[in-house]
Amino acid sequence: MGKVEVRALHDVSVEVSQGAMACIMGRSGSGKSTLLRQLGLIDMPTAGLVWLNGQEVTGLSERQRGELRLRRLGYVFQEYALLPELTAAENVYLPAMMTGQPPRRCRSRAMEVLDKVELRHRAHHRPRELSGGEQQRVAIARALVNNPEIIFADEPTANLDTASARTVMQTLCRLNQSLGVTVVFVSHDPDDAQYATQLIHVADGKLSGAGDHTDDLSEAQP
Repeated sequence: MGKVEVRALHDVSVEVSQGAMACIMGRSGSGKSTLLRQLGLIDMPTAGLVWLNGQEVTGLSERQRGELRLRRLGYVFQEYALLPELTAAENVYLPAMMTGQPPRRCRSRAMEVLDKVELRHRAHHRPRELSGGEQQRVAIARALVNNPEIIFADEPTANLDTASARTVMQTLCRLNQSLGVTVVFVSHDPDDAQYATQLIHVADGKLSGAGDHTDDLSEAQP
């Protein structure tokens, strides 16, 4: 940033197991969202490597990373990132269309995943006609539409009331358990730790906490 160097992450090494419900926790500005964006291949590290199922992916071209994001990763943004002129179903099947699938199949798949987040009955409503919690569940359905191996969620409950936040987190947990999809989500709310099987604590761009800096909570998940 001009003459000022900001080290957003420093000497961070972490492993997330397949099928985990991993929570990256830390205060605002700690580097947790930066870490999520690196893991999700949205940003690239200036040093270090990212591995996905034994494949080193930081060396791929931007086109190859884009294809990887589209077909194997799903992303849920804090601000929903839904297109306002499209219905819930249209927002959901857009990534499927980008893979070249027939339109009929895309529409059918969109309804399938809206079912999974219990929003089939809202399929033909536009974002302005949905509550914040419903919009975020539409965003989760969109992240699911291409059958990703991993879903990344950046503070998925930050803009929601308590009841809506609980619904969104329970939805992610249910999908993690029923579909086996790995979920990596960012939060600064200690209450969200109850949904995780693995906690990754970040402070000032570094891993923090006891032991190896990640806590396996696989036996503690509700």
